[in-house]
Amino acid sequence: MKIILFTHPTFLAHQSMPRFAQMIAVGMKQKGHEVQAWSPRALFFKLAFKKPMLEKWLGYLDQYVIFPIEVKLKLFNCSKDTLFVFSDNALGPWIPLVKKRYHVVHCHDFLAQQSSFGLLQENKTGISGKYYQKFIRWGYRKADNFICISKKTQTDLFFMLTKTPKISRVVYNGLNQNFEPVKNKITVRETLSDRYKIDLFDGYILHVGGNAFYKNKIGVLEIYDQWAKDFKATVPLVLIGETPTELMNAFKERSIVSKSIYFITNTDDLQLQQFYQGASVMVFPSLYEGFGWPIVEAMASGSLVITTNEDPMREVADDAGFYIPKKPNDAEQILNWKIVAAQELEKVTQLSAAQLEDAIQKSILHSKEFSAQGFVDSIETIYLEILQNK
Repeated sequence: MKIILFTHPTFLAHQSMPRFAQMIAVGMKQKGHEVQAWSPRALFFKLAFKKPMLEKWLGYLDQYVIFPIEVKLKLFNCSKDTLFVFSDNALGPWIPLVKKRYHVVHCHDFLAQQSSFGLLQENKTGISGKYYQKFIRWGYRKADNFICISKKTQTDLFFMLTKTPKISRVVYNGLNQNFEPVKNKITVRETLSDRYKIDLFDGYILHVGGNAFYKNKIGVLEIYDQWAKDFKATVPLVLIGETPTELMNAFKERSIVSKSIYFITNTDDLQLQQFYQGASVMVFPSLYEGFGWPIVEAMASGSLVITTNEDPMREVADDAGFYIPKKPNDAEQILNWKIVAAQELEKVTQLSAAQLEDAIQKSILHSKEFSAQGFVDSIETIYLEILQNK
């Protein structure tokens, strides 16, 4: 099988999407398939002199003016049996270039799309952003075949389309790093304590995620603060991800457990794995997700997970997760939400030794359903089906 894999340009500095594309490329090559990756080069982007707004618009020139011309020229050298794989539905504007050829689109989430169309009250989109998302939707609506990372994403896809796809499948993400439990959490905690000069010997509450609105990072802080008020915060809170916003820093400063809250940025893969392995529990109260990588990563590392009782979080964690309600928009209801979430956190941290061991083993076992090999095997089957059914 000959595969052309469309990926995000490297100059955009994405994190999860390149890993996803790499998992496809490596997996298909290991199965003996021929894979080439196509993505825009930084031509005009380099002329922006690191000015963010200028980089954005010059980057659009590279992606949507120069790159399509290059693709049209390259297509002359592609055989008719080539499969064109789009690693993300956000690459929609390029799909019409190969709509009459064998193709498939991997769909992760439609949050930016939903925000631009006014479907997510928590996030407003500017005028230019709305036009950009319409441009993306115009593109992926031309596609015939889709692979979604969750049933929730598939439902959102159907809402956005105007025609029934020829092929639409759900294939859950596979773990793209070596996440595994350790026999002795104390050793990992000692290593992290020494490295970061934080007392993590008795455990810690963990959160992994960026600052996007749907990650509900403020909600993590609210739950921890409420836990300290209603019970006793016996271990620190560690938040792994981007540099905290002013709002997050302000919340930390006024919290009664300010000195027990730590924002950690720029961790490498090994350190992230260790933080998962040493955690008492990971709190992941996202409002929305396409999948929720950290849920499976934490479970595979032997950590318990508290997450939102909504899909796809519930879909991914299944009966191995612990659940709290989705944070409400109504300010008057937030206090009750914090109280309920803090109670769940207290319940999980007070599990007996036997209950804790059972829950950890359940998490580890469930995580095995999300193997990289299983992901690659599944998408290969779908790719071959597409090539046989045009």
